Amino acid sequence: MARNALLSVPAFCFFAVNLLVLLHLRQIAAGHDYNDALRKSILFFEGQRSGKLPPDQRLRWRRDSALHDGATAGVDLTGGYYDAGDNIKFGFPMAFTTTMLSWSVIDFGKTMGPELGNALKAVRWGTDYLLKATSKIGNGVIFVQVGDPYSDHNCWERPEDMDTLRTVFKIDGSHPGSDVAGETAAALAAASIVFRSRDPAYSSLLLNRAVTVFQFADKHRGAYSNSLRRAVCPFYCDVNGYQDELLWAAAWLHKASRRRQYREYIVRNEVVLRAGDTINEFGWDNKHAGINVLLSKVVATYPPPSITIITSTLQVHSNFC
Repeated sequence: MARNALLSVPAFCFFAVNLLVLLHLRQIAAGHDYNDALRKSILFFEGQRSGKLPPDQRLRWRRDSALHDGATAGVDLTGGYYDAGDNIKFGFPMAFTTTMLSWSVIDFGKTMGPELGNALKAVRWGTDYLLKATSKIGNGVIFVQVGDPYSDHNCWERPEDMDTLRTVFKIDGSHPGSDVAGETAAALAAASIVFRSRDPAYSSLLLNRAVTVFQFADKHRGAYSNSLRRAVCPFYCDVNGYQDELLWAAAWLHKASRRRQYREYIVRNEVVLRAGDTINEFGWDNKHAGINVLLSKVVATYPPPSITIITSTLQVHSNFC
């Protein structure tokens, strides 16, 4: 787990998931200043920014940091978000956070008011980094982490002052990571929807990269914690397995591209990828609840038995609603 800091390890992803809940409550509840809560929730991500900060950075006490990330691997890995109170850039939870930020904008962007612009910047700060992390996908490489977690957790310091190791970790065909690659594909696909009408060229870039990253994740199946071991464990071990990330990515690619092949992928793989697993949580390591929400619209469009296991799961859980 992360060092004993102001923000615990789950906090980074917690803010992204809570943003969905907050936006829903904002529509139905009165008596609380949810506009201010929304503003502060999005502002949180500006405090987590790494790299060269933009002129419109609102948290003025933050400065540029980690401007040489990736140099040892011959790639530009500046930018992105630090995790919790650490100076590590963990690709798995960062990608999930970007997916959730995108989903928030997709479903609730019209109700965000003046904060929509800041939410879009938060999404793009994440996707710009993920594009860099997948820039060598043509060579079968994805960069999934920057920073040594042990030296970082043993030294409490501001990112502007850090002198700890900025080790770069990657996955490839011999060292697979379908979980982190699948989540990265999901994030890029979800963000492509966000920018579809706002920046069509950028949206196309995101979707095309998502397709390529998903192909890599599916072709080289395996958990990244088995490949990287102590670099990610016990911090962000893939305890739940990589199968849900492949389904999650396919669901987002189906939503983003409207291509039948991704629905058919889910149908073909729903058994082997454990689509019927019990839904008992939703977070960076377990996507089953999110998969069911996304695919509920697919089931409505393509009635059972098109996606039989997920349809059955939805029916079971609807009995408790």
